[in-house]
Amino acid sequence: MKRIKYSEYNSSMGKLIDIEDPLTYSEGHKRESVNIPYEKLLFNHKQLLEYNTPYYIICRKGVKSRKAVNILEFYGYNVTQVTNE
Repeated sequence: MKRIKYSEYNSSMGKLIDIEDPLTYSEGHKRESVNIPYEKLLFNHKQLLEYNTPYYIICRKGVKSRKAVNILEFYGYNVTQVTNE
């Protein structure tokens, strides 16, 4: 699994997706991120993602983003976990 720190992320690298629920996202998020909640992303990945596009997945604590990256990698997507460290 690929992983980078948020301080290493640059928007030219690919889309930053915050997978928190909408309420948590509204309480604070990285300004470059788009909100696609964890369940919505995993259940609708074929409609929401493209296989050749790089995606960077972030969440507040890192637990959900790690799980999501593992699952999406298994499906063949180019995904990287972004940590808040």
